[in-house]
Amino acid sequence: MGSDDTWMTLRRQCEALEPRAELVTPVSDRPFGIERTADDRVVVRFGDSGERRPLWREQFVVFFEQLADGSVPLSTLPPGVEPYASVATLTGSYTADDDEIRYDPEEATAGESPFLVPAVAARSTPERVHDDALLFARQLERLDADDPSALDTDSATDLYVLASDVQHGSNRVRRSIRDALLERLGPDQQLHGRYGTVRRTTRERRQPKDEETIFDVLDERGIPREWVTGVDRDKLDVVLAVTDLEESEVYDVDEDVYVQKTAVDEDEKYSRLQGIADRIDELEGAEREELRAELDEIEDRLEDALSAG
Repeated sequence: MGSDDTWMTLRRQCEALEPRAELVTPVSDRPFGIERTADDRVVVRFGDSGERRPLWREQFVVFFEQLADGSVPLSTLPPGVEPYASVATLTGSYTADDDEIRYDPEEATAGESPFLVPAVAARSTPERVHDDALLFARQLERLDADDPSALDTDSATDLYVLASDVQHGSNRVRRSIRDALLERLGPDQQLHGRYGTVRRTTRERRQPKDEETIFDVLDERGIPREWVTGVDRDKLDVVLAVTDLEESEVYDVDEDVYVQKTAVDEDEKYSRLQGIADRIDELEGAEREELRAELDEIEDRLEDALSAG
């Protein structure tokens, strides 16, 4: 395939990427998105810095010439060349593994790349929380969660999974925001927001020193070591594993039955979100604006609930 054909294929595949999909650089693992293409360039934006950078057609030609007779080790790619390598693998002529990028039309598939991250996986944690909360709110609007026993099994399962995802995702966001707030909070200081107030709180977690240090201190004060020694659970479990001792003889066992989330279909959730957005976009006039206002209201209520948790 000639360089002109390769360039046109590269442009088509860049333009065909789903919105919000990302590529990552092969060595430094920096995420970037395709903003637009032109006759002489592909413009990308890096997600970690917001930097916009043009990838020039003439530089792609030079890179393709390097690969014409073989392969290029990924470890030798300069940082400025890494995004060229990632984008090149979309063409269907070049492929890559952990060690090298090479010209290999038989193995490569146009539009696919080992450096391509689909939109559903490229979302940031706050974006995932937003999407999960929106789906969760949609389920709550549609179902009678006040009477869980009346829900069909599929609906109850979906509601549980979404509630779990919102909880875990919002906790991750809360922890990251907590770290930022701690840098701004002094001792005995409070910060007031629109929805509530926070303050710095200190909790102590005690961890015993090593046995030798503890025993030396006890011996110095004439305290019998037997006062602080007891059953070591780890050693007890070893004894259970290698002898005929029964667990019930040395443990009181309480059984706790609960529901465990074992899988999440992120593609299905993302498809459902896209469906909601598409249906709203198809509407016109007052009905469309009314639905958008309703979604905004749901988001505000969720923001209130999450900030209060």
